[in-house]
Amino acid sequence: MTDKYTQMVSRGLGKDVARRLGLPQPVVLRRYEPGAPLITGPVLVSGDSAGADDVATALLGWGLDVRRNALPREKLGAIVLVLDALQHPGDLGKPVLTAGGSMRDLAANARVITISRTPLSASSPSIAAARQGVDGMLRSLAKELRSGATANGILLAEELATTSPSALGALRFFLSGRSAYVDGQFLTVASASGSMPAETEKPLAGKVAVVTGAARGIGAAIARTLHRDGAKIVAVDIPAAGDHLASVANEVRGTALQLDISNDDAGHRIIEHAVERHGRLDIVVHNAGITRDRLLANMDEARWNSVIAVNIAAQLRINEALLRSEHFRDSPRIVSVASTSGIAGNRGQTNYGASKGGVIGMVRSTAALMQPFHGTINAVAPGFIETEMTARMPLAIREAARRLNSLKQGGLPQDVAEAIAFLASDAAGGISGEVLRVCGQQLVGA
Repeated sequence: MTDKYTQMVSRGLGKDVARRLGLPQPVVLRRYEPGAPLITGPVLVSGDSAGADDVATALLGWGLDVRRNALPREKLGAIVLVLDALQHPGDLGKPVLTAGGSMRDLAANARVITISRTPLSASSPSIAAARQGVDGMLRSLAKELRSGATANGILLAEELATTSPSALGALRFFLSGRSAYVDGQFLTVASASGSMPAETEKPLAGKVAVVTGAARGIGAAIARTLHRDGAKIVAVDIPAAGDHLASVANEVRGTALQLDISNDDAGHRIIEHAVERHGRLDIVVHNAGITRDRLLANMDEARWNSVIAVNIAAQLRINEALLRSEHFRDSPRIVSVASTSGIAGNRGQTNYGASKGGVIGMVRSTAALMQPFHGTINAVAPGFIETEMTARMPLAIREAARRLNSLKQGGLPQDVAEAIAFLASDAAGGISGEVLRVCGQQLVGA
């Protein structure tokens, strides 16, 4: 659904009136387009460690205009703040304040990205405090940025270099328009697995991807995006959505599989179809889901059970089949669609929140089971996304939901699809068990 308010206040008289009245001023976000530059404007790499030098060298290799020191009044496309060698919270002040001096020079839709180490592996309380301080600093900074700029972080395991494959993959994702609606978030790179694609515009070339719930909305956007990135698509949805499903499958030159994923044999049928029609199976995206909203005081057993059955029990059963299959062994990827409702909760959605919280728990636990095959499993948790469902919300509630995030607008199905496409790629091979919120940094809840 079109956000007419964002369009109105992004330019001309509408922009001037909104500024004078102190109204929210969302801007049209820079989203990925094939052939477009990775980032517009110079990239400032800030930090005194050898890791910062390595990051600057890598960015130069991508053909970017890199600065190690800011030039006066130069508009910056991004700031990459490398904090991989912190030993004490007192070490934060100099690099953070130095970068802070360039915040006013950020261009519209700029990026701020930190690269630091995970607090969980710290060898002392002071190191852990410094590393956790990066978390609080970055999330706060993300709420200060304007004009579509975002701030996100990369957390490295202890032994990893700042230029390990998935660290560079995450850096490229956060710099690009693919991460337009990801703000105030962190991704942990836990291993040196993964590789950067030979062709950046087709990172999924040669892969076969299954997308459930693909007939419309976010699922259809996922199918289109994975196809754009080079994957062959198996589009899955219930028989009642057969016409829409066939249309999506034809559009992406894939195949359609009409299937109720809550059936006991759903996993077997998905594997069988993919192998028979396409010769292999590399990626499974669990997108299918339903809502049956009621206050818990009015919740009946049928509503509760149906949501659990489709949203989480089906994923568990399908994953069990995938993990048993000899056809899902070559660095496979599973990406599940969770929800911010499973993190922060949402009134009237105890069943939905339980199911999406269950998805998050499943993803974290299944990561270890994927390791023997060099596979990964991750989740994305969308916030307010402009879909047919949100278009039916009352106007006042819809407008409030749109503005209650740092970017002051709703996301698009494409934003969810871009995050999934990255997590499904070889560039994310060192990232597993993670939950990436695609919510514009919601201002309420956890």
